[in-house]
Amino acid sequence: MSKKETKAIRLQAKRSHNREHSVPLYLTSSFMFEDAEQARAIFADEEQGNIYSRYSNPNVDELLEKVCYLEKAEDGFAFSSGMAAIFSSLAALLKAGDHILAARAVFGSTHQLLTKVFSKWGITFSYADVSKPEEWETLITPATKIILIETPSNPGLEIIDLEWLGKLAKKHNLILAVDNCFATPILQTPADYGTDLIIHSATKYMDGQGRVLGGLVVGRADLIAEIRFFSRHTGPAMSPFNAWIISRSLETLSLRMDKHCSNALQLAQTLEKHEAVETVRYPFLPSFPQYELAKKQMKQGGGIVTLTIKGGFDAAKRFIDNLDMISLSSNLGDTRTIVTHPASTTHSKLTEEERQATGITPGLVRVSVGLEHVEDIVADITQALDKTLK
Repeated sequence: MSKKETKAIRLQAKRSHNREHSVPLYLTSSFMFEDAEQARAIFADEEQGNIYSRYSNPNVDELLEKVCYLEKAEDGFAFSSGMAAIFSSLAALLKAGDHILAARAVFGSTHQLLTKVFSKWGITFSYADVSKPEEWETLITPATKIILIETPSNPGLEIIDLEWLGKLAKKHNLILAVDNCFATPILQTPADYGTDLIIHSATKYMDGQGRVLGGLVVGRADLIAEIRFFSRHTGPAMSPFNAWIISRSLETLSLRMDKHCSNALQLAQTLEKHEAVETVRYPFLPSFPQYELAKKQMKQGGGIVTLTIKGGFDAAKRFIDNLDMISLSSNLGDTRTIVTHPASTTHSKLTEEERQATGITPGLVRVSVGLEHVEDIVADITQALDKTLK
């Protein structure tokens, strides 16, 4: 088995004496030991084995094995949510006095961690602009320990050159952490460019049906060992049920991403021609500012399209309210197409200046393009845009 699509289906937890074809759910809080000596040996790390589902669980282990393979990672840990994964990874690896260099375009809750949470513990940060790569090195200080980025970013779809950034991190002996949620390991493999940690909100495309929460961090074994120690004792572990759901969903991830991407590209091409639309951003549109870079490091353009509607917030609100089929939600990566107005929802806690700096304008709408027939998606969005003109 050498292909990602095959491994995502065929990697499974060890079959039990019942000879099941599909891996069972291990809904248990704890595990038994054969005798006192085995209990001692497992607690002493002399023997591998499950102790407590906060530490490990067969369903979680199976999921991690799959994601580590897909991301070319040495080890990993699974969390209750994507934000738990980001928080625990940073908290495990940083101490008072350390500094984070982050791309300015990060998710709203990640921004809150940097500005409101870690600052209380004496951990500082600087934001760098993707459009000004020449400034990144000047922002690195002796206290800098981690570079944290999203590519493509949420919601502006900014692309960062992973090859360039991997070399920069290595030059300064920094940990490079990449949020790969939008691309998934099907479209992009950050480890190919020297990334040390790859972070996912498994709630999104990995589940893919809007059912469960989950987060994952995979990467270098020495870093994961620190994250595992921190997380086992602070308790943000993924539930076995959620791990079982997400592991099953990985079996169709490649197929789903193909459809998300083809639908998104066709929608983006249509939106470029609509008179109510000011701008359209999609990585595989030739008009996208970083089109060549996106083609270099991504296999396809992903399932997210952003459009800026002429007329600002009022026009964006009319557009959203006139949709018939498409869902209004803050989630993404679902089988169902979803629209979100970032300025008033997911990124509303940012100041107006902070939103402007990351391209989140009042008229910006994020479309998570689903798996419905593309003609139905295009028809609903087109009729809603037509009504905004009236």
